[in-house]
Amino acid sequence: MPEGDSVYRFAALLRGALEGRPVLAARSHGPGPSPRVERIVGATCTGVRSRGKNLVISFDNGLALRGHLRMYGAWHVYAPGEPWQLPERSMRLAIEVPGAVVVNFNAPEIELIEERALAVHRPLAALGPDLLDDSFDAEEALRRLRDPSRAGLTVGDAIMDQRALAGVGNIWKHETLFRCRVHPWRRVGELDDTTLMALILKAQELLRASTRRPLPGMPAARPTMYVYGRTGMPCRRCNTRLRSAPQGLDPRRTTWCPRCQPGDPR
Repeated sequence: MPEGDSVYRFAALLRGALEGRPVLAARSHGPGPSPRVERIVGATCTGVRSRGKNLVISFDNGLALRGHLRMYGAWHVYAPGEPWQLPERSMRLAIEVPGAVVVNFNAPEIELIEERALAVHRPLAALGPDLLDDSFDAEEALRRLRDPSRAGLTVGDAIMDQRALAGVGNIWKHETLFRCRVHPWRRVGELDDTTLMALILKAQELLRASTRRPLPGMPAARPTMYVYGRTGMPCRRCNTRLRSAPQGLDPRRTTWCPRCQPGDPR
């Protein structure tokens, strides 16, 4: 699943292709109702930005496109006439501007809305602080994690709750919890503020490093994967065999190290 760091990189890619250029043609199709993207033809792109796992493209006619990639979506940029890497049937949105064609494949959520409505549009307005925003508010993220409605959640589920903090998905959930030595099934209500803040700041550090925008004093290289995708393999830190189990409503499994992340409460 594309996470906040991936969407941030997609936004940078599209920004270079779209910003300041007029839309020559636009089309979209299913699944579900297709946005009336003909309304952006003739408009000029004024900006492309990520917001958690959402990508927003703004135009000078007051409209904006919002896309969410979910599990399998992707954004590509092609030169005019260049063959696409994925089949036409997977196309959800195509925007042609001078010198480039931007294509979205397989995103289940593409919508066209008024720019002025973004601030109150629920998929964006309900998001918690964005870990990749330069003005990220860690104290607000902590306050949201401490909401009584999240006290009974496992921490593995809670840090993926986009209403608490925006940007963490399955990959960085794994790596954040491992680096902070927190078992994925610990309940939020069992953890003190110091531990929760450590998780928040580590998640921010990892996502920033993955975008090659590290925090001051942090390495610029993409972080090493210690547990994600390594079920049954030896821990890179202590050589214990990594375990995994299904967690929450998500059908995917969570992997952890029994020695580095002790205290299984199940």
